[in-house]
Amino acid sequence: MSPALLSALPTVNAVLNGTSAILLLTGFLFIRQRRVMAHKICMLSAFVTSIIFLISYLTLRYFSGFTSFPGQGWIRPVYFTILISHTILAATIPPLAVTVLYRAFREQFTKHRWIARLTLPVWFYVSVTGVIVYLMLYRLYPSP
Repeated sequence: MSPALLSALPTVNAVLNGTSAILLLTGFLFIRQRRVMAHKICMLSAFVTSIIFLISYLTLRYFSGFTSFPGQGWIRPVYFTILISHTILAATIPPLAVTVLYRAFREQFTKHRWIARLTLPVWFYVSVTGVIVYLMLYRLYPSP
């Protein structure tokens, strides 16, 4: 993989995470307004965006490994608290997202709503904290 593309992937990943967060929030607002088709489009788009993110993230990790956080002092435990919660919850998103979409496609809306009420805040948190981790790691405290 070219070094230029590899160096762009962290930013691409942050944009994908931010896009996913916006789509999730917009989809939630649409369903609250009973705009079902717009809700479906946003949620499917958030799912596709997250899949693209996962592929891009795994590609980045495969070719460049993990980046150490160089920040010192009080910011270090803040960063690792965000990173650890983000990482643990991120591992739950694929099965939760697949389940919530499966329930919707099968028109099992009572079950869909139940799992969506758990999935949405977790997925949104993971998307937003993904952007925060990027900002802390690559913009606020970049490696020398």
